[in-house]
Amino acid sequence: MNLPPKVTDRAFERLAKINAGKDPVPLRVAVSGGGCSGFQYDIRLDRPEADDLVLESAGQQVVVDPVSLPYLAGAVIDFTDELIGARFVIENPNATSSCGCGTSFSM
Repeated sequence: MNLPPKVTDRAFERLAKINAGKDPVPLRVAVSGGGCSGFQYDIRLDRPEADDLVLESAGQQVVVDPVSLPYLAGAVIDFTDELIGARFVIENPNATSSCGCGTSFSM
C-alpha cells in the first residue's frame, strides 16, 4: 500500500492565511501530463469531489484526486517563502527528475 502524501503545518498555515475571513476553500494538488519533464503539478483552490482524498488540519483541507494519488505517494506538500517567491512545493520521492521551475517532473 502506498503512503498518502503529507501536508506540512507550514502549508496548512499558509492556506489558512489565504482563506482568512472567508469560507475556506480546499487546496487541490493534482498531477497531469505535460510540462517540460512529462508530468506537472496543478495546485489551485478548488472544491472537493466525492472521491478525493481529503487531508485536514485546523479547519483547512488539501484534496487529491484518485488519479493523481499514485504519483503523490509518500510526497510532502509544503510551502516555501524564498527570495525567488513564495509558493506551495511538492517534495516527491517518486520523481526521478524535475525541471528548474519546480512544477514539472518525470518518473
